[in-house]
Amino acid sequence: MLLDRTIAPDFKIVQTVNLPEPQTYTLDNGIALHVINIGEQPVVRLECIFEAGNWYETETAASYFAIKMLTEGVEEMTSQEISEAFDQLGAFTEMTHTSDRVGIVVYCLSRFLPEVLPLVQKLISSATFPEKEFQELKNITVQNLKVNKEKTAYLATTEFRLRLFGAHHPYGQSQSIEGIESLKMEVVRAHYERFIRDGKFTAVLAGQVTEADVQHVNASLGQNSFESEAENITFQASESYHGEEAVVERPESVQSSIRMGRVLFNRHHPDYFKMLVTNEILGGYFGSRLMKNIREEKGLTYGISSHLVTLRNEGYLMIGTDVKKEFTQQTIHEIKKEIYRLQTEPVGAEELQTVKNFMAGEFAGSLNTAFEVADRRKILLLDGLPANFFNQYIDRIHATTAEDVMQMANSYLRPEDMLTVIAGGK
Repeated sequence: MLLDRTIAPDFKIVQTVNLPEPQTYTLDNGIALHVINIGEQPVVRLECIFEAGNWYETETAASYFAIKMLTEGVEEMTSQEISEAFDQLGAFTEMTHTSDRVGIVVYCLSRFLPEVLPLVQKLISSATFPEKEFQELKNITVQNLKVNKEKTAYLATTEFRLRLFGAHHPYGQSQSIEGIESLKMEVVRAHYERFIRDGKFTAVLAGQVTEADVQHVNASLGQNSFESEAENITFQASESYHGEEAVVERPESVQSSIRMGRVLFNRHHPDYFKMLVTNEILGGYFGSRLMKNIREEKGLTYGISSHLVTLRNEGYLMIGTDVKKEFTQQTIHEIKKEIYRLQTEPVGAEELQTVKNFMAGEFAGSLNTAFEVADRRKILLLDGLPANFFNQYIDRIHATTAEDVMQMANSYLRPEDMLTVIAGGK
């Protein structure tokens, strides 16, 4: 049978999604273990998440090196022996770092979890921080940073966050070559000892999990005592960026990277879902207004997008693109023009429904595996959100009206309230 490609295939609008509930256990030492027991493959992912990111540093990059150094040596094992021990079990490890948190992530076959857990326990409790490996990690980090500093996209993003939040705010800070080279081992070790070795963490186990697995986790990770919990430290974001345009000059660059945006809010805010829809219309997906105008109609860029970045304590909007230098001001003008349209013209019913359908389908499609479900559940657990937050996601998206979008655009997308950073030149 011939397929008539002029007729769109039938589709079904996603109306609801039920996120599986985790089972929560309390280990002997009071650590919470959250279990997402789904999946068809005998694989598990264990995460140990510490409140120990940039937010808690005494010096910039201390938290990054503290978590990255865990696999460089523990009592009675070198970095090579640690790597070989995980490899022999077919396990994959990753040390994660964000402004808010650091984490140890391990993937392995379910049957090898009892052998993986003692290795994880050693990483947490007995890291040795060998000097040679510390210097090598510093050198690698500096070399990567030098490469990044040649990229206008990196320069624009780091300068954008710096001016948005301020030099003394954890969300505004970024690594510097001078800071890394001067970073002392004792600073990194002190961060590890306080926030990782002796700190309280949250454990998340996802995949095919049995009661025996829970007991194995308790036997390894539930026996160490912790002496401190992360303090409730507060920082004030900068308020001086409104309407500012900053340029990071790179005369040799043929292109400019543009970043526009402002401080907004995190997932706790009542306007969060309405703003998600508004952002999606503006620049959140391939069919967005910014893409249609600036990429497809004007041909000024290969890609442009807008994002709502949600962190634990703050959130921000960032519009970003890369263009030839001679198109910089025209592109900024077109961005502002699309914002003005959202502020003054109601979104058409068909466009709004298309965006809602896309967002609902994308969300439902992001919950295919136990690990994806665990990623969503982690957000709720770590950020203190209601248990039904994501179960309401699609309802809240579909409930957003054209009037809501116009209100959000007028409240939160005013160009005079935004910061514009251009890296490369105007």
